[in-house]
Amino acid sequence: MSIELNTNDGQVTITNEVISTIAGGAAVECYGIVGMASKSQIRDGIAEILRKENFSKGVIVRQEETHLHIDMYIIVSYGTKISEVAHNVQSQVKYTLSKSLGLEIDSVNIYIQGVRVAKE
Repeated sequence: MSIELNTNDGQVTITNEVISTIAGGAAVECYGIVGMASKSQIRDGIAEILRKENFSKGVIVRQEETHLHIDMYIIVSYGTKISEVAHNVQSQVKYTLSKSLGLEIDSVNIYIQGVRVAKE
C-alpha cells in the first residue's frame, strides 16, 4: 500500500517502506534507544538489532481509510525509564513524519522487544 498526494504539479506516491524507514531513523536518534528490532522475533526469542538499511523491518505502517497508524519495535538501553523513552520516540516520529512528508499520524504504538546493557 502507499499514500497518494495530489499537488498542483502532479501526483506524489509515498510507499510504506519510505514511511517506515524515516520513522525508524527518527526513532534511533532518541535517547535511550539501542536500535530497532524485527517485528517477527517469535522463532528465536532473541531481539536482534537491525541495521540502518533494514529499519523498515521493525516498523509496520497501517492505513485505515484516511487514518495512518505506525507500530514500532524497539530495543531500549538498560537504566532508562522505558515510559519516557517510548513517549520521546512517539513525539519524535510524529514530528519527523509531519515535517518531512507532510503526513498526519493518528497513532504511534511502541513495542519494547528487549533491553540491552551497554558493553564497556
